[in-house]
Amino acid sequence: MIERYAAFTDDPAGGNPAGVIRDASALDDAEMLKIAADLGYSESAFVTGRDGDGYRVRYFSPLAEVPFCGHATVATAVALGPGDHLFVTNAGAVPVTVDSTGTATLTSVPPTVAPLADADLAALLHILDWPAADLDAALPPRVAYAGAHHPVLAVTTRERLADLNYDMPALKALMLERGWTTIQLVFRDGPSTFDVRNPFPVGGVYEDPATGAAAAALGGYLRELGLVGDDATLHLRQGDDLGRPSRITVRLVPGEPGVRVSGRAVPIT
Repeated sequence: MIERYAAFTDDPAGGNPAGVIRDASALDDAEMLKIAADLGYSESAFVTGRDGDGYRVRYFSPLAEVPFCGHATVATAVALGPGDHLFVTNAGAVPVTVDSTGTATLTSVPPTVAPLADADLAALLHILDWPAADLDAALPPRVAYAGAHHPVLAVTTRERLADLNYDMPALKALMLERGWTTIQLVFRDGPSTFDVRNPFPVGGVYEDPATGAAAAALGGYLRELGLVGDDATLHLRQGDDLGRPSRITVRLVPGEPGVRVSGRAVPIT
């Protein structure tokens, strides 16, 4: 049975929709990819069986399998119901807790942050048609990882973030060459509040309305660069420019290597 959930929202018309297939044990890779393509959502999650105490979960975009997907993880956990769950993904083990209100909190694999090569930054800015002068020097470009790789580009104004009109084939080609999943575009609206957008051409969609994996990666990036405290709660707004408002909460906990990402999910009927 295919279930449909909107993640990082309490409105079925908002957030990021995901397909959830809770019994995919009989499906092969081609069948899972076809279901994801037919649904047309940025990702769908497939529970292919039990793995010890956890669930083996795989994620497919309409074009390919991806190692990890935050919004489909939230959707699947809420579909499974309240309690503690362990998802065994291609990126590693991801614990998820669901409370009685339908809010799921995942803890990412330990994040990493790497330099973004000057040539790659120049290529990204060219494809986005963004001048380098619009970048926020306080949040330098990097490649952040918390289950998938995301270049982080921060800009100085919300207006620049709103102006997204990129060359989809060119960005897809660059991302496939570099192994990037989405591009995390960021505007810092306050000490703990961020507006974000995520182009996702490698998944066959122009833009992702809510990206939990990128949210976790951004949390790791901010902590690694000392841009937030070790004990921090961050609020991410995403999807507003698409008419699908999404709200993502990121928690950084002292002594905890992973990043916590929380949000609600509701069925799409």
